[in-house]
Amino acid sequence: LGWEIMGDPIQLKEEGNKHFQAGDIDKAIECYTKAIKVCQDKKVLAVIYRNRSACYLKKENYANAASDATKAIDVDAKDIKALYRRCQALEKLGKLDMAFKDVQRCATLEPKNKTFLETLRRLGAEIQSKLKTTFSTDSRVQNMFDILFDEESEKDKKEKAANNLIVLSREDAGAERIFQNNGVTLLLNMIETGKPEMILAAVRTLSGMCTGHKARAMAIIQMVGVDKMCSIMALDNEEIALAACNLFQCINDSLTGGDTREYGKEADLVMDPSKDLKTILLSLLEMVASKKVSGHGRDQALNLLSKNVPRKEKKEQDHSKTLFTIDHGLKKILKVCGQVPELPDQLPLTENTQLIASVLLNKLYDDLKCDPERNNFRDICDEYIKSKIDPKDMDKTIHAINCISGLLQGPFDVGNALVGRQGIMEMMVALCGSEREVDQMVAVEALIHASSKMSRASFIITNGVSLLKDIYKQTKNEKIKIRALVGLCKLGSAGGDDYSLRQFAEGSTEKLAKQCRKWLCNPQIDTKTRKWAIEGLAYLTNDADVKDDFVEDEPAMQAMFELAKSRDKTILYAVACILVNCTNSYEKKEILPELVQLAKFSKQHVPEQHPKDKKDFVEKRVKRLLKAGVTSALAVMVKADNTILTDQTKEMLARVFLALSEDPRDRGTIVAQGGGKALIPLALEGTEAGKVKASHVIAKIAAISNPEIAFPGERVYEVIRPLVNLLHTDRDGMQNYEALRGLTNLAGFSEKLRVKIVKEKALPEIENYMFEENDQIRLAATECMCNLVTCKEVQDRYLEDGNDKLKLLVLLCGEDDDKLQIAAAGALAMITAAQKKLCTKMTLVTSQWLEILQRLCLHTNAQVQHRGLVIVYNMLNSDNSDLAKKLIESELLEILSVVGKAEDNPKRQEAIDAARTCLVKAMDLGLIKPFTSPS
Repeated sequence: LGWEIMGDPIQLKEEGNKHFQAGDIDKAIECYTKAIKVCQDKKVLAVIYRNRSACYLKKENYANAASDATKAIDVDAKDIKALYRRCQALEKLGKLDMAFKDVQRCATLEPKNKTFLETLRRLGAEIQSKLKTTFSTDSRVQNMFDILFDEESEKDKKEKAANNLIVLSREDAGAERIFQNNGVTLLLNMIETGKPEMILAAVRTLSGMCTGHKARAMAIIQMVGVDKMCSIMALDNEEIALAACNLFQCINDSLTGGDTREYGKEADLVMDPSKDLKTILLSLLEMVASKKVSGHGRDQALNLLSKNVPRKEKKEQDHSKTLFTIDHGLKKILKVCGQVPELPDQLPLTENTQLIASVLLNKLYDDLKCDPERNNFRDICDEYIKSKIDPKDMDKTIHAINCISGLLQGPFDVGNALVGRQGIMEMMVALCGSEREVDQMVAVEALIHASSKMSRASFIITNGVSLLKDIYKQTKNEKIKIRALVGLCKLGSAGGDDYSLRQFAEGSTEKLAKQCRKWLCNPQIDTKTRKWAIEGLAYLTNDADVKDDFVEDEPAMQAMFELAKSRDKTILYAVACILVNCTNSYEKKEILPELVQLAKFSKQHVPEQHPKDKKDFVEKRVKRLLKAGVTSALAVMVKADNTILTDQTKEMLARVFLALSEDPRDRGTIVAQGGGKALIPLALEGTEAGKVKASHVIAKIAAISNPEIAFPGERVYEVIRPLVNLLHTDRDGMQNYEALRGLTNLAGFSEKLRVKIVKEKALPEIENYMFEENDQIRLAATECMCNLVTCKEVQDRYLEDGNDKLKLLVLLCGEDDDKLQIAAAGALAMITAAQKKLCTKMTLVTSQWLEILQRLCLHTNAQVQHRGLVIVYNMLNSDNSDLAKKLIESELLEILSVVGKAEDNPKRQEAIDAARTCLVKAMDLGLIKPFTSPS
């Protein structure tokens, strides 16, 4: 039987066919596979492959079915059975077009075969409908543009189409579709209509298309042109300017590799964005001082420079963009600072433009590395100012003086050096006595900005006060009077809340403050001037009497809040100062009693606290501010643009929020006026101290409010990171405690929030605090864990070996503190119900488990007792018969019987029912017999 062992391919094939007919497909495959190994004859081989292909089709292994059929077709291209089998397999694999080709060949070979014709028709129809859906986005894109360009379309239909276009551009596939369908040209046509809503939709769509795609962004720059983008940003429409600014930012991020996606190597060779970036930078600098640009456009051009020119981190070496900007644009920025809106023929500005320009100057100066660079910056400023001062031309001269004001509000050292130069101070004094109101105003404002303890001009130190006092007393003009007053306040403010350094001996602080409040409330006075009244109060509220008077004056507070909400954001810092002063939330200097004694003994000045800076006064002021609506003002202030809302101001606002949220009863008010939402940006960016303080307020609010109301919508997920940051060990105990309380409340709210808490790596921190010495913190951490154990990832941590997590949970159940036991036993009850393995593991981690369990089940507190009994039930139900037996043989049986036999009692019903359920389970397991009545 020599051939039997080798195996005869024909015989094996026949055997396979028999198995196939009998329906034993696996055996058939086995026979065909052996046959293929030994078969030499090509034609026979093709038949075997074709047969094995039929087996694979039956087994739904379509990939193998297709490849076997292909081997048969390779031998005979007209093998109709193999072709049809491959067609069936390919259809199942979703390769409709290839399947269609195969059945087409079958139908050509046998034109009358009904099966082939039916399959051909069916596949044809499927391919058509698939093409429709593939191209539907394209027709959708076309459709959106048609609606937008159709004069007849209704307004809401147009809005919807515009919105769909923007949404589509935000996902990569959609953006590509728009791009491939001549979208850029159509978007340019939308811009050409000149209709604001069309321009806005087009610019926002372009932003989406440029986001995160370097090649597409560069193509769009070529097609739209930087000049065109600038001219859109230059329009006098705040929304459009902001959208165009955002487009530039998206392009910048994509071109500078803020875009992290992978491109092929070849892409890098072609795409060198440095030329485009340089063009954009130069065009933005052109915009800064161009008359054709609106105020809003100028603001956004300055904002873009502020955001993208200076280095983000001083660690980065390259600051060539800053040097380039100083060479090509410093004079342009100075020109903006020098504008005097009251004069004819000035650049269009908004209320904020000049402050934004000052901030930009400061950032550029800050970014310089060495003295030669700083000297060069100063020289350019110096030269610019000199070129403008002209005794014969007052308008040019006050431009120069205003320019110095701009520098004093930006890089103070540079401005300070200029004020000290020959002739500048004299010029300012002369202007103070000019006939024209505008000359006086510019000069007084420059004096105020120069009035500082650090002033280089000895003149200011010696004559500033008397000069300003003269102006204050002599002028009939309210505008000038207010400004002079602020200068006096600024030069006189000293000693913080030190009571013994009272400001001006003769014009008492309260009187000056009263005057400021009067101006503030007077709607007849222009906004710019009322703003100066707030500046004055920012200095005067260092005095506690002034603070108290201010919060008593509700109209003054309301007037300040209204101004804080207005479009003029230059006032934010001053408002923040007043609020910090009124709530006493500045850094306190500790005064040590022994030092006071020493100072008195050596006749030195002793800082004293004003009686009205004591706690109860501060609390009253906080209540007054809340009642007047301070939170809604803060909520608007927080939204201001980053260039004006500096990190320092953000920190001050966070301090104010912390003072406002001290009393839990006020937190509802804060939430109702939108405070919850406003705190998130303060907690995410700013100074370290500011972020921590804002996070602390979020924790206070999250602990006692419904998170969906306090932090509406998706905001609630942004709250978790700030809270987790407060768990770090270098934060103080109160912050740890309140953060745990906040997380507990959030974790009890939804599975999605629990998952987010786990994702933010909170678990190790929470577990650490469960070991904490401090009872309150330990309780808060255990309660937090109790709300998290329904999370699968938390359960996995308890299932892992090599840690004491489960042991700790069991031991906490044995502590003498009802609340702690409720939390720990609650966690244990839930986790042992979810993971039966833990029932056994629990008995291995500590020898005290049984004793602790018995104490829980006998506990006088019904909630603790109920949780203990549920743990017992979970152990009986854990499919570990030895464990169940051990429990029932212990004293627990007696405890269960006593509890379970008790009379129904609504106060303890949960525990009684749980005990009864345990007894029923023990009966089911055959461990105890049903109660018999005593014989």
